[in-house]
Amino acid sequence: MSDDGVPDGDEHWTTLIGESVLILAPHIVALARLEDLVPLIEADYRIQHITTVPDDGEDRPDAGEFVRARGGILLPPRQARRTRHGLVLAASTRGLEEMRGPVLLVPHGGGLGQFRPWRTAAEGELVTGLDSTQLLDDDRVRADRIALTHDRELDLLSEICPQAVPHAVVAGDIAFDRLVASGPYRDVYRRALGVVDNRKIILVTVTWSPRSGFGSNPAIFREITEAARCEDSLVVASLHPQIWSQHGIRQVRGWLSDAIEAGLVVLAPHTDWRGAVAAADYVMADYTSVSAFAAGIGIPVLRIPHGRQPLLPGTPVAVLAEHAPLWQPTRPLLPQLHAAADVQGRGLGARIADLLTSRPGQAGAILRKEMYDLLGLSEPARAVPLSPAPLPRLLPRPGTWPTG
Repeated sequence: MSDDGVPDGDEHWTTLIGESVLILAPHIVALARLEDLVPLIEADYRIQHITTVPDDGEDRPDAGEFVRARGGILLPPRQARRTRHGLVLAASTRGLEEMRGPVLLVPHGGGLGQFRPWRTAAEGELVTGLDSTQLLDDDRVRADRIALTHDRELDLLSEICPQAVPHAVVAGDIAFDRLVASGPYRDVYRRALGVVDNRKIILVTVTWSPRSGFGSNPAIFREITEAARCEDSLVVASLHPQIWSQHGIRQVRGWLSDAIEAGLVVLAPHTDWRGAVAAADYVMADYTSVSAFAAGIGIPVLRIPHGRQPLLPGTPVAVLAEHAPLWQPTRPLLPQLHAAADVQGRGLGARIADLLTSRPGQAGAILRKEMYDLLGLSEPARAVPLSPAPLPRLLPRPGTWPTG
């Protein structure tokens, strides 16, 4: 790849030569988050955005398929390493030291400071995402800009990795801002999920790991779907991308087959979860950050039992865990959903929203400015409004799978 950002040998095919913006995608979750940033720059004729999956990427096939399905350019990592890019966009520090160019690091979940550092013999150590082991490489800060969602994270950073504070910017949460922008299209999202009447939609969303709601109780989706039958509600499942990447579509669908037979609707792997959240009347969730996003836009959340997961006090998911009711499978479901709505009505959602972002509605503008500063280019005068989330895609039901 040449210094102008054009792949080696392709210069004579090029129509416009601009600064290369490299999207670093070690896994599908990071890539999905960075997709929120691409519309802020992609209309600029001075820029060419490209994507690479580092050699130590966790789900290379999924990330590559994701890029190609959206018409993007996917470079082999050895090719991406050959040049200095105008900007490197990252939502994980994995593979970052191999790429050349100014780096903007953003969180790929509900902020960088969610989990309390802890250690067990069986599970190793979890860090907050703001820990020095994540942000420093031989005492050098890995990113030129570190985007934080909340002022609280800046305070945390000053305690656990003060060297990185000069590189930090509180930008708010672009994922949450896009979810808010999706709210007016609720009926459109409901129709995409197959609901055209007044049926309630219960979104069941889980993260990955043996500690998650699904990992600790594989029958969770069948149990909830059967419990919702008498309430004439549609149950929709949203699984963390890592579940699909690690176990494969066929196996996961097999695990969910009894729930699907009972009426469960499953979001297709790697579909945008925000449309389903905007459509939902209730959300049932483990400690996934999606639970906090849902609560932040006013949706009642009923928590799903899960294994021990340490959360930093005062973070959105931790506050939600303290106040939202916990589902009890032996009791009728509807009264418990109503209890979750009652808690939401007493101000929990507004509190969660305040914890999710210190710059509500501003993340796009702040991040765009930071990107252009790092690129060394003037920012275009025309603003880029945040678009609503795309329509959710559904996993085909058994009778609709292609044959032959």
